[in-house]
Amino acid sequence: MQPAATPVLADATLPEFPNHYRGKVRDTYALSDGRLIIVASDRLSAFDRILAAIPYKGQVLTQTARYWFEETADICPNHVLEYPDPNVVVGRKLTILPVEIVVRGYMAGTTGTSILTLYKRGERQMYGHTLPEGLRDNERLPQPIITPTSKAFDAGHDEPLTPDEILAQRLLTAAQWETVSAYALTLFARGQAMAAERGLILVDTKYEFGVDAEGRIILADEIHTPDSSRYWMADSYPARFAAGERPDSFDKDFVRSWVAARCDPYNDPIPEIPAELIEGTSKVYIQAFETITGQAFQPPEPEDGDILERIRRNLAPYRP
Repeated sequence: MQPAATPVLADATLPEFPNHYRGKVRDTYALSDGRLIIVASDRLSAFDRILAAIPYKGQVLTQTARYWFEETADICPNHVLEYPDPNVVVGRKLTILPVEIVVRGYMAGTTGTSILTLYKRGERQMYGHTLPEGLRDNERLPQPIITPTSKAFDAGHDEPLTPDEILAQRLLTAAQWETVSAYALTLFARGQAMAAERGLILVDTKYEFGVDAEGRIILADEIHTPDSSRYWMADSYPARFAAGERPDSFDKDFVRSWVAARCDPYNDPIPEIPAELIEGTSKVYIQAFETITGQAFQPPEPEDGDILERIRRNLAPYRP
């Protein structure tokens, strides 16, 4: 007899709730009273498309963010109101600020906006900072820096910004920029200190802020999750850095790398992804949750049944 397949949440459509917005990973519903229901699916997004559904990914992201929201609530207010389900957060509806705040503590990254990519092109002035000569791949920066980007909506691309550009383009006021900068650096310092206690290095992360009806700046979206942050293993970092090797990390890019090696992922059909690759990625997410939080991961109970139906039951009190 074949074992039952691990349940996944690939589609979080709930027709009984209003104002549905489907993001790459999360499905959001805006209630008339100003609350947002945010459901984290198990979708894995890369190359501007959905590649697969990874068991437990949505629960890991929601519960990791919950851990950090609770551990940093003394630093800045966040959007969380309650957690009616392991995959769901109910939060305040905010006006999201059009600047994504990325904090970097190391010379790392692979995207076109990463400081390592720009540095290797010969750039030393970036994001309003001047980096010294002679920095190596994965080297710790003299101090963490903020590298803001435009917040791309509707599948646009993020673009690097300097503080002067943010103010000149009136993306933020001077007071808003001062506040989000202070919040971000303090959150990152807390994250690095707590990660170090778990044998981890918090390398870089992104924060999203919004404003409420009173104009207060509120931390939104997620914080210090495996999707929004880069973590390295602290014990092996010195030797690997000295040898010029890539640091050990929670490598969730198995699927991304497998797909990229077999097709042009931006234009070609995606080949069927092996089940063992999906399972391996799921285990990495669970390992990340347990290492980051120090808590044991609690998978759904078999009697809970279908994940979407469980969510529907738990959200019954919120139904219009």
